Amino acid sequence: MRLIDENSKQVSVVNLEEALKIARERNLDLIQISDKADPPVCKIMEYGKYLYWQEKKEKEITKHRSGETKIIQLSFNISQHDLETKALQSKKFLEKGNRVMVAMILRGREKALADFAKGKMNQFLEILNGQILTKIERELKRDSRGFTMIIAKS
Repeated sequence: MRLIDENSKQVSVVNLEEALKIARERNLDLIQISDKADPPVCKIMEYGKYLYWQEKKEKEITKHRSGETKIIQLSFNISQHDLETKALQSKKFLEKGNRVMVAMILRGREKALADFAKGKMNQFLEILNGQILTKIERELKRDSRGFTMIIAKS
């Protein structure tokens, strides 16, 4: 196996017994890094430290994971400037690789004016398409509380 010491320097290619002997002399553990390599790669280090670095790598991967769905909520009486502001925020989400769910919750008598609400949602989409190319993953859909649609960067 290929042996790497605690300072990340390659020692040499040794057999298992010799590698274990070197690790015991230094009061450290022998950890197999890659079994698919030829010869397999092992490193001399503290096992707790190895677990810490593995956990840190996994957190970094999930931190930068794309595909998260962000929610932008519009109100029935939203002004033009507020639509532009929400579109700018949506653009930032889309540029980071996230999807955006645009929701408009209708209350009371607003439910009777569904066409006006659809117009506001389409107006929002036009503003957003003027800033960044988008594709609609889920069309504008009416549910019990209002309207929703999901958009992503194309």
